[in-house]
Amino acid sequence: MSARTETSTKPADLAKPAGRLGSLGSQGSARWWTLAAVSLAAFMTYLDNNIINVAIPTIQRDLHLSIAGLEWVVSSYLLTLAGLLLVGGRLADVYGRRRLFLVGMAIFTLSSLAAGLAGSGEVLIASRAVQGVGAALLMPTTLAIIMATFTNVRERSMAIGIWAAAGALALALGPVAGGLISQHVRWGWIFLINVPVGLITFVIALAYVRESRAEAAARRLDIPGLVTSALALFALTYALIEGGVKGWTTPLIIGAFALAAVAAGVFGAVEARSQNPMVDLAMFRRREFSGGTGTMMIWAFGILGIYFFTSLYLQEILGFSPSKAGLAFVPMALCVAVFAVLSPRIEARAGAHRTVAFGMLLMVIGLILFARLGLRVGYDSLLPGFMLFGAGAGLMNVPLTNAVMHTTPAARAGVASALLNASREVAGLLGITVIGAVLRTRESAALRAGAGPVPAFVAGYHAGLVVTIALLAVGVVISYLTLRPR
Repeated sequence: MSARTETSTKPADLAKPAGRLGSLGSQGSARWWTLAAVSLAAFMTYLDNNIINVAIPTIQRDLHLSIAGLEWVVSSYLLTLAGLLLVGGRLADVYGRRRLFLVGMAIFTLSSLAAGLAGSGEVLIASRAVQGVGAALLMPTTLAIIMATFTNVRERSMAIGIWAAAGALALALGPVAGGLISQHVRWGWIFLINVPVGLITFVIALAYVRESRAEAAARRLDIPGLVTSALALFALTYALIEGGVKGWTTPLIIGAFALAAVAAGVFGAVEARSQNPMVDLAMFRRREFSGGTGTMMIWAFGILGIYFFTSLYLQEILGFSPSKAGLAFVPMALCVAVFAVLSPRIEARAGAHRTVAFGMLLMVIGLILFARLGLRVGYDSLLPGFMLFGAGAGLMNVPLTNAVMHTTPAARAGVASALLNASREVAGLLGITVIGAVLRTRESAALRAGAGPVPAFVAGYHAGLVVTIALLAVGVVISYLTLRPR
């Protein structure tokens, strides 16, 4: 059987190796080599989301960048990634997930090489934007390939747990790696390390990943849906990124939000009337899918928003160096990884709704502990909150992903994965925006009341935590009610 044979015809064929090198592995090991490839890809794309943050001052000095140019070094990646995720998911369903995975990996690896060798701000920003395109093709295919490869429910849950653990480790190692590389090696190596990893991942995928795609009847591109979804996500992401810089009431930002709303409305109308829609809106009528996606957004709002401002708290208030601040997040991410691997066993006994709700509750308790921290805090005081938050995040992620993906037709696996990823990226930006607005408002009020800059920031940070705690508490209820078995 060739590498392009569809997996939907015979589930038993999923265990067979694919590609020219397929004969090198046994039928059983091929699945796990496939998992290794998609987990490495997930690790790389998650890592590039945050590895650059600590290296920003060094990059600014070496390339003589303005503040606006520096912001776009970070934002260009997020903009193309979030804007094209749905497009990438649908292209994978239509043209083949293995094919899109290989194309995305090639784009991501080559653009990482260009970014690492960049000698000017313009080249670096352009390379980062192309990296986002590659990541937008990769991210939806990783989960869709897992769904197509692992037909056994227990093995699939374990595979998703390992995939989620890889992303968690990247979340932890990003700031640490960025700090160490920028401090002791040239900053370009934060991108160049992707090159050997990308080449290894490409070879493994070429050898072992089987092709899978939608059935012939559903294999049609919805061009209006592709265009309007990308336009809506581009406009919304741009507004969330630039609103805090240019001002939320400036005509450009208001126009971007308006464009996003109009494009989303047109997208909904197009999809409702299309015979072969890019996104089947009927998926959202299932409470597991809509409730699970909503819970994912709440999770991303909390973990990415607090991650960003806790990093500022550690460095600006507690005086941690960038490397020490990055290391402080390692216990949290290790807990995410460990509990992501353990969660399928817990889910099998307690059910997805109880497991996810309990995970969200642990995150709430962890944030409550953080809300009690003040101006003079040691590492030992940070550890309980970090570990509880990480344990909760790891515990709920895999059962939540399983619950959402199991309600999705196999032909829509790529789009469903893209929807989950897009909701996470947009909600993470929204978390940074909303929590930042709350923080600055409370900080300004404290300054007007006579507080010093440091106590004022802590007051604002605590206010942001309170908002996140309230939202995650709502997520506990939503996840329990929507993910219950029928």
